Amino acid sequence: MNRILFLLLFVITNSVNAQTLGGNAVFNFLNQPNCAQLAAAGSVNISTISNDLGMAFNNPALLRDSMHQQMNTSFYTYADGIKQYGMQAAFHIPSIESNMGVGVQYLNYGSLTQTDASGNVLGYFKPADYVVQLMLSKAYKEKWWVGLTTKFINSNYGAYQSSGIAFDAGVAYYDPENQLQFSVLAKNMGTQLKSYDGASKEEMPFDLQAGITKRLMNAPLQFSVTAHHLHRFDVFYNDTLFNAQEGDARFNSNNFFQKLMGHFVFSTDIFLSSQFQITAALNLMRRQSLNAYNITNGLNGFSLGFGVMLNKLHIRYATGFYQQNLFHQFSLNFNLKGDPL
Repeated sequence: MNRILFLLLFVITNSVNAQTLGGNAVFNFLNQPNCAQLAAAGSVNISTISNDLGMAFNNPALLRDSMHQQMNTSFYTYADGIKQYGMQAAFHIPSIESNMGVGVQYLNYGSLTQTDASGNVLGYFKPADYVVQLMLSKAYKEKWWVGLTTKFINSNYGAYQSSGIAFDAGVAYYDPENQLQFSVLAKNMGTQLKSYDGASKEEMPFDLQAGITKRLMNAPLQFSVTAHHLHRFDVFYNDTLFNAQEGDARFNSNNFFQKLMGHFVFSTDIFLSSQFQITAALNLMRRQSLNAYNITNGLNGFSLGFGVMLNKLHIRYATGFYQQNLFHQFSLNFNLKGDPL
């Protein structure tokens, strides 16, 4: 088991040096939340204490024995008819004392008009992205968990197609007595197998994350803090020419605090009862990026959701603000054999 931990740390360390981040990264749909609980938690959370299989799709170190035969389904609507579908299932394998999960995430962008360079209509096409992944996790001693995800990625935009393979590696520490969990995750380590133009390959949307969650012992509250893109300090997209033309001073290349806080996502869970939970979060990078010029919304970057945990079915909903638009995501968690969750 020590060898597994060493291998994960070796992969994470080398990926930090090998991967880059920027506007040219391919397959950015991999950063979209696959389930309602993750969306409500600000779309970036790797340490929440939960029995939701959807969270393990994002971090394999959260895949646990208690998720045996659990299934998670999710539906997400964006603006202009863009839809996302997701499904995951998990199983415990006693012979190797490990857990295995499989899942798929599919984005459908609707039907778009296909034209030539002169604007002549040639027909219609239906762009889509999807990822199929296999997750494995294993306990180490009493409080440590390690997880690995293998992803096959495909993107189809009419005449342009691309495919790729990527890996996630996560380590989590969970102390049930103190209701404390923290985790480190390296996401989207991999490469394109086929590029859109058939020639040059683009970088993967690599992300190194760390998170901590604490549930209070004497109050129905749980708090999470997650830091993302730890391998790069300046995470904001900054078009200096456009800013100069528009006279926008929001982005200051010397603003240390702005760059620092852009890495953080804060979330809170309120347990009103054993069957009802409310989640609220603030994603500071999203807020800063969406507060653009004359279309700023004071609620940009905030997300909200709730969960209804019935005996054999967990129902979750999440929404958030993108300037003048809201997104809506629904998830269902249930046991394939109908057993209580």
